This record gives sequence, C-alpha cells and structure tokens, in this order.
Amino acid sequence: MKKEEKIRVGISIGDLNGIGSEVILKTFEDPRMLDFCTPVIFGSIKILSFLKKQYHINPKLHGIDKTSEILDGRINVLNVWRENVNINFGQEDHSIGAYAIKSLKAATESLKKNEVDVLVTAPINKSSIQSEDFKFPGHTDYLDQELEGNSLMFMITDTLKVGLLTDHVAIKDIANTITPALIEQKIKTIYMALQQDFGISKPKIALLGINPHSGDNGVIGKEDEEVLKPTILKIQESGKLVYGPYAADSFFGSDGYKTFDAIIASYHDQGLIPFKTLSFGKGVNYTAGLTKIRTSPDHGTAFEIAGKNKADEGSFKEAVFSAIEIFKNRKEYQELTKNVLKRQPRKPPQYKNRNNK
Repeated sequence: MKKEEKIRVGISIGDLNGIGSEVILKTFEDPRMLDFCTPVIFGSIKILSFLKKQYHINPKLHGIDKTSEILDGRINVLNVWRENVNINFGQEDHSIGAYAIKSLKAATESLKKNEVDVLVTAPINKSSIQSEDFKFPGHTDYLDQELEGNSLMFMITDTLKVGLLTDHVAIKDIANTITPALIEQKIKTIYMALQQDFGISKPKIALLGINPHSGDNGVIGKEDEEVLKPTILKIQESGKLVYGPYAADSFFGSDGYKTFDAIIASYHDQGLIPFKTLSFGKGVNYTAGLTKIRTSPDHGTAFEIAGKNKADEGSFKEAVFSAIEIFKNRKEYQELTKNVLKRQPRKPPQYKNRNNK
C-alpha cells in the first residue's frame, strides 16, 4: 500500500522584527507536529538559524533552494533570499516589511502551483509592508487578488466562528460600504465555507446590526431597517437559516450566540473584540471563500514582546491544525459532491419528429 503523503503547509515568515519567527520555531520545536504535516517555511535558513539561538530552542531545520527538495519529516526552509538581514526587534522597518512580502509572494506562488497544499501566514506590520509593489492593507486583500473567489475574514475556533461584512474599512465609510449585494455575497461565501470546510450541512447564521440597538426601528440610523432587514428576508426566502439584525452590544452577553454556527459582524471591531475576548490565544484567522486555504494566528506582530522569548505559539499552532483540517474537509466534500453528481440519472435523449425541422 502506498504511503499517504503528508499535507504540505507553506508558511510565510511575517515581520522579522515581530514574534512571527518565534511562534513558527516554537510550533515546530515539537517533533510530533511532523506527524501531521510537512512544513515549508519561506524565508532564509541563515536568519532562522540565528533566531533559534536567540530563542534558545533547537528545531532541526532543512535548508532548500527549490520545492523539489522538500522532504517529509523535516522542517523545510526554502531560501527566498540569502543576504544578511539587520533585525531590530520591536521596530517598524520598511526594509523588514519588504522581506515579509518576499516571503508572502513566494509562498503564494507555490500555493498556486500546488507545490504546497495550504498557506499559514505569520503576522505582518501593515504600515511597513506598503511600497510601490505592494499597496494592500493586509494579507486578505492580496490573496483575494491572487487566488480565485471572494475572500471573507472568518475568525474561528471549535465553538465560535465570526465573519465580517467589512474588514479593513474606516468607521466613517462602513454604512455606505454595506449594500444588499455585499450582504448577499458575504453570506453566500460564509454559508459555503460552513458546508464544505466545516461539514455543517444546514448552517444557522446570525447577522449583527450596523447601528446601536440595530437602529431602534430607525431612530438611530436607518441602515438596519432599509438595508439589513429586507436583505435578510430575501435570503430567508431562498431557504437559508439567516437571522437578525441583532443588537451587537448584548449579543455575546448570554449563551444565545452558541446556538448559531456562525455570526457575521458588520465591521471589524464589532466582531473581533468579542471574538478575541472569548478565545484569545486559541483563535484562528481563516480567509474563507478562496480556492486555496489560508490561515493565520489571531494576533499581530506584538512588537512589545518581540525578541524576549515571551510569545505564546498556541494560536499559530491552531492555525496549522485548522489549515490541515479544512484541507481534509474540503477534499472530502469535493469527493462527495463529485460522487453525488455521478449518481444522478441522466436525462433520456429527446428525438425530434422528422416532420419538424
């Protein structure tokens, strides 16, 4: 019997002045991780060997120059660059940001070529990555361009899943950004993700209101009455179990949210503040809606503790496990869908009457 190949997890290095490299190395310091996957870190064997000494840990690294040299049972480090890099922990640095983007672009290209199966991204600094060659606010927007589909920021744990209608949008622009078309697209994306990536056949979804108290029947803004409610009713007519809009201030205050498979927040902080409060260190940022799978930890670069060997790798490890599980779930879903289509009866051929031309 042919030995099943392990899932190849591509890893972008993130901001080297932050905690990304630390949580990556700590994650794979545990040799049991290699029983679940084959990691491929896109960066530099020279810099990671230096950082191992910085953190007093000793995972065995395997430096390679091309993906054909990837070995199972090893922590593969694909050299995206070879020159020395000047690291200043905790500092915002555009030159370091450029290396983060080199790593991300190389990892994404390998993902597109199926040289790796999934992508796990270490945190970047959104300011230091900006350049003439990279003008995206973050990973999600870049991957939305590079990979097919409609991306959605989806924060996940085993028991809590929060998606966003808008992610990196200024507060003043949120109400004008949320349209019926956007709501329908995001719900379609999250509904499909719940089915194919998490095995939930009939998802139940809650949508949080835009304004305080969901607008109080139009007293505090009309967007909930005029945009959210009619769109939710339209979606319900298609058979989807979508409910709301719910007042965001009290929604997470009871166990009521646990009756839903996913919650969709109208904007970034409305969803991420309760998510991180309830699950910080265990949560994963998953980019739903793409043809490829990308996850990341639920934290940022954490410059304040960078280089001090204080970072907890729990969320990054969960991001690796989530990427593996979602990959397997999606593969199973696609096989099941394919088999169902094969079993469907074919329509009998229709013959035209010879007299009809």
